[in-house]
Amino acid sequence: MPEPTKPQPQDKQRLVNLTVIALVGQVGCLTLLIVLGAVFAGMWIDSRMNSRPVGTILLVAVSVPVAIYVMLKVVRATLKKLGLDSKPQAISKEGNTEDSEDNG
Repeated sequence: MPEPTKPQPQDKQRLVNLTVIALVGQVGCLTLLIVLGAVFAGMWIDSRMNSRPVGTILLVAVSVPVAIYVMLKVVRATLKKLGLDSKPQAISKEGNTEDSEDNG
């Protein structure tokens, strides 16, 4: 029985690349759904209240920050699953990178 081979660095990079592509597609679809949902809900509210563009504009304006928040949550969760979520690093005056918590 052949031994399972270790994943090559190219295989790991390929997996990361495919995950990033899927993530971009997922974020794009979620953003589109949120904004389109806001447009249709705003049009429905406007038709019921006879306030033609007010409800639509208001809901679209609210949907933009909601879409950004959802996008950040999805990206952070995906990066955490991939193990790519590292602490932010600060660059010292000498050019060395340090953990941001070590700077005091």
